Amino acid sequence: MPTQPDKEHLDNSRDPAEYAQVLDTVPEAEPAPHQDTVGEFLFQIFCAVIFLGMIGLVFYNAMLRYLFSSSYPPSEEWARFLFIYITFFGSIEAFYRRKHIAVDMFVDMLHGVSRKTIEVIASIIGMVVMAILLWGGVEYVMSTYDQLSVSTGVNMTFIYGTLPIMAAAALVIQFRDFIALLKRPVSEFKKA
Repeated sequence: MPTQPDKEHLDNSRDPAEYAQVLDTVPEAEPAPHQDTVGEFLFQIFCAVIFLGMIGLVFYNAMLRYLFSSSYPPSEEWARFLFIYITFFGSIEAFYRRKHIAVDMFVDMLHGVSRKTIEVIASIIGMVVMAILLWGGVEYVMSTYDQLSVSTGVNMTFIYGTLPIMAAAALVIQFRDFIALLKRPVSEFKKA
């Protein structure tokens, strides 16, 4: 690791630009990483268990097919259910960490009032979409509350209920971000 040169050992005849270049090689202190709360950590563990369970079930069924030329049908259904769970609960994590897919090429070219206006409009549209998804998800769950899955006999409410849960969580997160967006001064909206 390069260290900062000692001023006593520097030759006074050196070019100041060369000295500046040497100083630029000194690594700056990196900001401390964000420490997760207990709730965030437990949610990550929950998602990891779901994901590993899905992978384990698929691997188990593949090995049964390869070694014994048979399969265990409930494992396929459980893997599908866990895939649905990891999709929607992973979406909650993406919204919470602001790591969801966003196309910001146009917004990055703006600054000031125009950028804040576009971000407010985009946030409102996102909340409307999540509200529609929440409403549609609740309607869908209500229409399937008496259905059971074929192999496992699980009530489909427990499976399809992840959609309105994700939409409600994303709506709350987006509303929180929307309030913070409104409170930010226009001077903080700069070009990227």
